[in-house]
Amino acid sequence: MLPFGLADRIRAAAVQRGEFTLRCGDTLDEYFDEYGLAADPVLLRDVAQALARMLPRRTDSVVAMALGGVPFAVAVSAISGIRTNFFRPAPKAYGTRRQIEGQSVDGTRVVVIDDVVRSGTQVLRATDRLQDAGATVVAALCVLDRELGGRERLAQCGIELHALLTPATLYALDSKRTAS
Repeated sequence: MLPFGLADRIRAAAVQRGEFTLRCGDTLDEYFDEYGLAADPVLLRDVAQALARMLPRRTDSVVAMALGGVPFAVAVSAISGIRTNFFRPAPKAYGTRRQIEGQSVDGTRVVVIDDVVRSGTQVLRATDRLQDAGATVVAALCVLDRELGGRERLAQCGIELHALLTPATLYALDSKRTAS
């Protein structure tokens, strides 16, 4: 259950109206700007606490999807005491040349964290690479599930998606509030 008032606060900090083009080429008339949310330390803490409550019991690492999932995974890690790994879309071209940063994930149970899930493609790409590295992906967490098929695609691969918000809960008045 979402803490009272949290959806209103997230909406005020993160939802922008206008014309926005996504990485995949789709256009939207509104955008979920996770940086507006993550820039507010109190709101970030409250979101991380809500996400941490969704973690499966046996989780060895939370894996941050670059870049949108990084502030949420780090905050969840700080609250839960579970370590963080970082997943890059492609291996670094310099330095360590890693795609998965942090300690080894071999033999661990991990939860992938991202800001928004649409089709689930990015989480599935990360899952493939994490499995190649020896991890078991037990779930995925996100702040907003856009409900565009991602949950179903992830479920087909045995990954349960836990979302803090959906479009319906983001826009419902946090309010089963009663007028007095």
